[in-house]
Amino acid sequence: MARYNAPFEIHVHGQVALRADVTFDQLQDALKPIWKYAGAKSLAAGSGSFYEDEPGIQFDAKEHLLQMCWTLEGDDDFRQALDEMCMNLNDVAQSGAAIEVTFYDTEFEDDEDADDDAESRDDFVMLFVGPDPASIMQVQRDLLVQDVVNLMERHFDGAELGGVVAAIDSLFSQRFDDLVNSLQLGKPPRGTGGGAAGHGGRKPRHLH
Repeated sequence: MARYNAPFEIHVHGQVALRADVTFDQLQDALKPIWKYAGAKSLAAGSGSFYEDEPGIQFDAKEHLLQMCWTLEGDDDFRQALDEMCMNLNDVAQSGAAIEVTFYDTEFEDDEDADDDAESRDDFVMLFVGPDPASIMQVQRDLLVQDVVNLMERHFDGAELGGVVAAIDSLFSQRFDDLVNSLQLGKPPRGTGGGAAGHGGRKPRHLH
């Protein structure tokens, strides 16, 4: 459904590996916040992109993949739909994944008489989903290592950057330990039959 005078064109891009037991209906429920925001009555109806040359939202049942290259018109309130979608995808994801969301300021682009000092409200958001905190941190760590290495390889040989990668690993290991310790505080004493608050998980892998 077209949103008249929508201030943004919003592009959602990413690939999420799903558990083998996830059905189309489960995925439809997980993605409901965004296709409902777009004005559709089902995932099938809302999976098409604003631009015909984009594949939109696709479910590869054979490979157990959700693939998104999807644009819609919307406002800042779409961020709430994204938050709800990410929480839902955590429950069906097989591993950690990153989802890129770009907000293009259509009002800025269309206003030829805009003040030269006016600034576009374009924005870029990187979202992360996964079955547990460790898998999410792993994706964050891998992307950071990739960005830092790509930047520093302009000045240094890749073989010289082992210490930099080790420092990044140390930071993420500390963050994971802090998270685990914070969850431990919510644990009831052993033998009470209660469960731990939050998700458990393994530590992110280190790159050697």
